[in-house]
Amino acid sequence: MNTAYAHPILTCAEAKDLEARLFGADESKEWAAMQAAGAAVAGAVLADFEEVGGFPATGTILVLAGKGHNGGDALLAAAQILRQHPRAHAEVWLVYGVRALRPLALRAWQELQHAAPERVKAVTGRSLRRRYALSLDGVFGYQFRPPLDERATAALRLANLLDVRLRAAVDLPSGWDAPEAFRADFTYATGIVKAPLLNLPNAGRRRYLDLGFFAGDEPGGDRVLTASVLAPLRAWRDPHADKRKNGHVFILGGSRDYPGAVFMAVLAAVRSGVGLVSAFVPESLVPAFAAKVPEAIWVGCPETPDGGLALEGRHRVVERWSRATALVVGPGLGREKETQALVADLLKTASVPAVVDADALQPEIIRAAKTPLILTPHAGEFARIAGDRSLPDYAATTKATVVLKGPVTRIAIGAATIHSFFGGPVLARGGSGDLLAGLIGAQLAQTPADPAGAASRGVAWHGLAADALARAKGSTAVRTTQVLGYLGVVLRTAEA
Repeated sequence: MNTAYAHPILTCAEAKDLEARLFGADESKEWAAMQAAGAAVAGAVLADFEEVGGFPATGTILVLAGKGHNGGDALLAAAQILRQHPRAHAEVWLVYGVRALRPLALRAWQELQHAAPERVKAVTGRSLRRRYALSLDGVFGYQFRPPLDERATAALRLANLLDVRLRAAVDLPSGWDAPEAFRADFTYATGIVKAPLLNLPNAGRRRYLDLGFFAGDEPGGDRVLTASVLAPLRAWRDPHADKRKNGHVFILGGSRDYPGAVFMAVLAAVRSGVGLVSAFVPESLVPAFAAKVPEAIWVGCPETPDGGLALEGRHRVVERWSRATALVVGPGLGREKETQALVADLLKTASVPAVVDADALQPEIIRAAKTPLILTPHAGEFARIAGDRSLPDYAATTKATVVLKGPVTRIAIGAATIHSFFGGPVLARGGSGDLLAGLIGAQLAQTPADPAGAASRGVAWHGLAADALARAKGSTAVRTTQVLGYLGVVLRTAEA
């Protein structure tokens, strides 16, 4: 299984060992890495600021810096932001004083002062203003060991009380999960994602900033998804391919009660690069759907009295089996016993891999399947199918690729769990999962022998498009389907 597009997540001890091997106590290498980290944090912060209207032209940054490299990263990030915003200011709280700064952190402090001498000043807790555009936390790095001392406790407690538009932690929130720990809106993991970041409740939204430390072929059970997974979609399309060579996804779902879910899955699929999309839906839905999305092949199926898919429609799918390269079942399906029986029967006989979503996520349906599966539950659905089993244990037991959706979506593939930091609360609305099911199914149709890659591409594409939407329109006053308008934007911009 190739997961070169996902980098290992390391324990703090492993991260320390890796940095020792990479830098060998060579300050020139460490300084280059610190500069790269500072620039990456600055770029990511400014990009995320777009979600709330952008960094204010005259905004003030508060930098909380400790003694070491974490503080240096934050100081260099502030310097970069000041270079890009010539009317902005920075106030720096050196929590342990300038004399405590280690050599590279001192160098970073000097570079910040040199970058904008008239716009940078040192402050203490007594001289803080009440409002800041940005607070950059660089008090402690991953080598922090609890408990917090008095100076750090006082600084972090006060910093958490300030009126700040965006609170950003470098690498890990200082103090980790202590009561006085820094409360971040975003945490930017620089170069390496350290394992504690996955479980800290005060980390906010996580971002991984790849500094080139990994090739992607390193071992590791927990991994973080990178945008490099989308490389095949960013490449030139085969000039000799026709629609049949680009895959044919069958999507089965919809009901009188939930007509929109399957429609959204189909909308996503037709925007995914797949050659053909066939949608098997209750026959009463076809006229309206076909008028809105004529690119799909709409196959009307017999309905139950309550408007779901009836068993007698089985032949509509089976007679076309030879055309399919992947199947998606579940969006808008409903829970009628007859409809559930239809899905279970189809998965027994399917010769192509399948994405199982929404109401099709039932233990008996999954057990009935004889084909490779990608399961796409949210937390409630996962509890229904897995009980008290962990994600890795359930994936190993079922031999399925499991995409557990959430603020950090996790993709369980054999012994590996890939964590996606893409997306955000803009996706916390009805229909997001239906779009994801359509995207993953269409990717699976194009690479049916690689469910892991299909799931990873779908999750990354969906999340990156959501990020792009939020930065363009905000995350509140938008519609779920607007995510689709940014799928192309993501592929045409530089790799994140």
